[in-house]
Amino acid sequence: MVGSIGNFVVTRVRGLGDYALFVAQSVASALATRRLPSRIARAIYEQGFRCMPVILIVGLFTGLVLGLQGYHVLNRFGSEGLLGALVSLSLVREMAPVLAAIMLVGQAGSALAAELGIQRNSEQIAALETMGVSSHGYLVAPRLIASLVSYPMQTALFVVVGLWGGSLSGSLLLGVDPGVYWSSVERAVKEADVRECFIKALTFGLLTISICAYQGFHAHRVRGSTGARAVSAATTKAVVLSCIAVLAADYVITSFLV
Repeated sequence: MVGSIGNFVVTRVRGLGDYALFVAQSVASALATRRLPSRIARAIYEQGFRCMPVILIVGLFTGLVLGLQGYHVLNRFGSEGLLGALVSLSLVREMAPVLAAIMLVGQAGSALAAELGIQRNSEQIAALETMGVSSHGYLVAPRLIASLVSYPMQTALFVVVGLWGGSLSGSLLLGVDPGVYWSSVERAVKEADVRECFIKALTFGLLTISICAYQGFHAHRVRGSTGARAVSAATTKAVVLSCIAVLAADYVITSFLV
């Protein structure tokens, strides 16, 4: 029993070290990568523009639900005028960065893990390394750099759409004065709240894209699976671990900045 526990711990520590080396090697090889700007632009398109519809839809309905639930909670205390503060702080500090990151993992992160897994199984990555091209710099580094742009951008879009969704719920459905709602938003949101939102977005972007890239890049290491099954297992593991990492990092960042 003790040996099994020790083996489990050693395996997990070795995996964390391997992941850290993977990220470090990807970042270090970025400057030596050819056509880096064009590949970054393509990655921003994949993580940004192509994921925009799901961000708009989820952001709108999140704001609608927050406005609806928040109104009924505040109505118990006669504080309906604080609806804008409740919606804005909930979005900016927590829900927007977390939900936007999870949505991006579900679309862009899973696609990245599957793409790299297929390239690994079809020996395209081995072919790049045979030609002397850094596979980390060519395939992974542009995605990591793009996440520093796309995740904050999508989080900001989520906040804006969510605020309008809360306004629709409060003003059109429940009768809250629009001027009271938006003035409450203006008074509630401070510079520190916006800073926390973007710190979370940057952290979640690096975490999720690096985890998805790592799992897809090493799809051939999946035990008991080969070919399409290995790619499927690596993609599933990438999404699950990324979501867990987002929630864990959210707690850590909040505990330091709250």
